Amino acid sequence: MNFFVTKIVEDSDVTYNLTVAGYVALAAVMLVVFAAGCMFRDENKKMDAKQIAFCAMAMALAVVTSMFKIIDMPMGGSVTLFSMLFIVLTGYWFGVRTGITTAVAYGILQLLINPYIISIWQMLMDYIFAFGALGLAGLFSNKKKGLIKGYIAGILGRYFFSFLSGWIFFAVYTPDFFNSAILYSLAYNGAYIGLEAAITLIVLALPPVNEAMQAVKKLVCEA
Repeated sequence: MNFFVTKIVEDSDVTYNLTVAGYVALAAVMLVVFAAGCMFRDENKKMDAKQIAFCAMAMALAVVTSMFKIIDMPMGGSVTLFSMLFIVLTGYWFGVRTGITTAVAYGILQLLINPYIISIWQMLMDYIFAFGALGLAGLFSNKKKGLIKGYIAGILGRYFFSFLSGWIFFAVYTPDFFNSAILYSLAYNGAYIGLEAAITLIVLALPPVNEAMQAVKKLVCEA
């Protein structure tokens, strides 16, 4: 394990940083996961080069917009410039299987860019499960108002895992004025995830934006 991470102790806090080998290993895993997601669609058809390119482009846009932080929370998490929407779009375009695998690959990419690790389970919860849940948007790929429904499903999935992580792994940081770590995690994670979700849903509800999203999906999904 020490080959992939180094242990850092500050006061009573223990965290882990990735080594060069750790970065290389995670990058390899990300590529494998992304490739696996691109191999099959929910209709068991291989994705063509255009569809793979759109998934890669969505991941790239998500990374770039995640760096534009409208609000940066003190204990992790932020309100970004619609970064979660771009990952949700891959599920909306191509279905739940591709959506989840692309979202998991994005979670690994976020771990490479900005790692914060206190344990394996915390890492999985915060990066793999939380971001991977955004792919649940694919459940509504072919439904009426599927993008809005899918976005809500993906956001709720991310919120659930972020809440669990906050409750289980970061309860020690609960302020004295909160009665429980559960309530604190619900409020803390709901603040930044909920605000970005609300802003995004308002924008998506605008008729010109809705029409543009429909046109993009038609373009992307043309075979």
